[in-house]
Amino acid sequence: MSNAVNAAVSDAPVVYQGQFGDYTITDQDRLGVQLYRGGLVAAALALALGVMLGLGFPEKPSLVQAISLCYTLFWLGLGVSLATVHIYLVPLHRLLQGFWLVGGLASLALAHGIDGPLAETVVTQPQTLWGIGFTFAALTGLYIKEAFCFNRLETKLLMPLVPLLLLGHLFGLLPVVVEQGLLILWAILFGIFALRKLAQPLVPDIGDKSVFEYLKTREK
Repeated sequence: MSNAVNAAVSDAPVVYQGQFGDYTITDQDRLGVQLYRGGLVAAALALALGVMLGLGFPEKPSLVQAISLCYTLFWLGLGVSLATVHIYLVPLHRLLQGFWLVGGLASLALAHGIDGPLAETVVTQPQTLWGIGFTFAALTGLYIKEAFCFNRLETKLLMPLVPLLLLGHLFGLLPVVVEQGLLILWAILFGIFALRKLAQPLVPDIGDKSVFEYLKTREK
């Protein structure tokens, strides 16, 4: 009998004390965090592969199309993360999702409106970043969120690195060798960030659910 009671107690959900009341963590909450992290890993791997192909095999133009495919996978992975990330400020969450969507639509328009591969066009025509750059603005927003919530060194470095690289390329302020170095550093730091997220406990990424419930009541 005592074993049955102990088993029932162990199966009971843990109750957390939030700022605006108690809450529990559900399987759906855990799945959301896993999807968030999976999207980050997919985006980081796609970026790393694209950088490796672009800088490691510049003499093979046939691989440029593969880099464009890497960008597509990167964009989709980022979209999964933006759909499942927990951000208390709903307007900020929607803004990042809007940036992601605008960047994707701009990428689609470019891909169908140009003759060459998308990646090559972005390199040779920096002004295309006025559209496609929204995708990376959304990613930078995630870096900022993670830096403030978890105080991670790699995200603190990524926060200024990505805008510096993109704006430097857009306005022609950076030598090619510097752009390449920053691109490699971006891929490395993003990979570290994504892998470290996999090792992090799930509950902190879910956040204080009582805050979300409170904000929902404020909206009504």
